[in-house]
Amino acid sequence: MAKVVADISVSLDGFVTGPDPGPGQGLGRGGEALHTWAFQGDAIDRQVLEESTGATGAVVLGRRLFDIVDAPDGWTEEVGYGAGLAAEPPCVVVTRTPPAHVRLADRFTFVVDGLGSAVDKARALADGRDVVIMGGGAVVRGAIDAGLVDELKIHLAPVLLGGGTPLFDGAAPRSLRQIHVRAGHATHLTYRVD
Repeated sequence: MAKVVADISVSLDGFVTGPDPGPGQGLGRGGEALHTWAFQGDAIDRQVLEESTGATGAVVLGRRLFDIVDAPDGWTEEVGYGAGLAAEPPCVVVTRTPPAHVRLADRFTFVVDGLGSAVDKARALADGRDVVIMGGGAVVRGAIDAGLVDELKIHLAPVLLGGGTPLFDGAAPRSLRQIHVRAGHATHLTYRVD
């Protein structure tokens, strides 16, 4: 069975976006610094990105994040899932209402009956490889709270955003077991979710 991995970049002060995220400014003000490691990192960052992208069989994301990646200035043939690697695994979007128009229609499936169903659909599409829950923050937090996640990968970016979308605001208490750490531009932390 496919392993479910929540994988997200976070600022030192716990935010997954800067203030005022949305289409045209997907990561909010200053939020681009969260992903510097994926685009301009060192050899360790590149290895982490390549390993994670290569292990991914399917991706789960929320509707707000979908609206950003499917926007005209979102994912392209050069930049997409896996940053500059632009991988194209099947993506499952958790939403209440599928959009009327999808720019990258061949990459996305929409699930309207909850996060658990989205993860099940992604498992079916993953062909035994990892199912990656990439965000946004509420989707990652919700998946952990629902017990759907086997591993949590945090890419701790060396930036203080001072506001934005918090990753763990309101999260249920839970114990994690650290199983791996690598340091490049970002510090890459992997936890087993018990």
